Amino acid sequence: MTDRLETMSIFVCVVDEGSLTAGARALAMPIATVSRRISELEDKLGAELLLRSPRGLTLTDTGQTYIAACRRILEEVAEAERNASGEFTAPRGTLTMTAPIVFGRLHVLPVVTAFLKGFPDIDIRLELTDRPVNLHEEHLDLAVRIGPLSDSMFIARKVGEVRRIICASPAYLAKHDPPKNPGDLAKLDAITFQSLLPPQNWQFDSEQPQKVMPMRARLIVNTAEAAIDAAIDGLGFTRVLSYQAAEAIKAGKLVPLLQEFEPAAWPVHLLYEPRALIPQKLRAFLDFAGPRIATHMA
Repeated sequence: MTDRLETMSIFVCVVDEGSLTAGARALAMPIATVSRRISELEDKLGAELLLRSPRGLTLTDTGQTYIAACRRILEEVAEAERNASGEFTAPRGTLTMTAPIVFGRLHVLPVVTAFLKGFPDIDIRLELTDRPVNLHEEHLDLAVRIGPLSDSMFIARKVGEVRRIICASPAYLAKHDPPKNPGDLAKLDAITFQSLLPPQNWQFDSEQPQKVMPMRARLIVNTAEAAIDAAIDGLGFTRVLSYQAAEAIKAGKLVPLLQEFEPAAWPVHLLYEPRALIPQKLRAFLDFAGPRIATHMA
């Protein structure tokens, strides 16, 4: 590939200079070498690219098409090299990352905006989604992951942890006896968030081995926001992650329940692929965002 690109460069230079002699001079190469490389290129392509005459060189129709492609390829390679070199020598370029929707809005986006203000040569493309994302297949530099990690091939930097939390509105609890243990939940109305936990079976650490409780789901939704809104409206109790309900609990719209029975906390990690060289844009963001996300969560 290197020889092919070098031959393309020779061909473009010769055409730009107008003759083999002038091209050889510009390239600081023997004219015989330049002539041989272009002849070999034409033989390899099976097509004539240049018409040679005492008055100079003229591109054939095939030559005109080929030199346009050469210019485009050589420019793309040069741009790629500039970008790659810049990524490893200074924090610049576009950083691509993903985070869960609510967590990303509450804890990642404020850090991202602060980071961008301090690093004017870096742009960020942030995708907020609750679906599983493959960093390698989707060409992402970084992912924020909540929960136990199964991607052992990636490097993980822990920035905090979150808990699962059961909560209900004061109005609902005023009409129903507050549960004293997980078994009491079977008598109440559940609002389940199917993206987080199995809709009808919830696990608790109240007993060894862990106890799985069947739930009577009056409403099944696919976002935490919907589950929280329905709980605030007094439909029943719901189970979400602690940061998802934090604002409603702080405002007194929801009351946490059975916290002593909840399973162990889930870790929050910044996840990225192992590389021989880490781009400076990624290294800068990890160093900047890690402690700030941890502080923001606390």
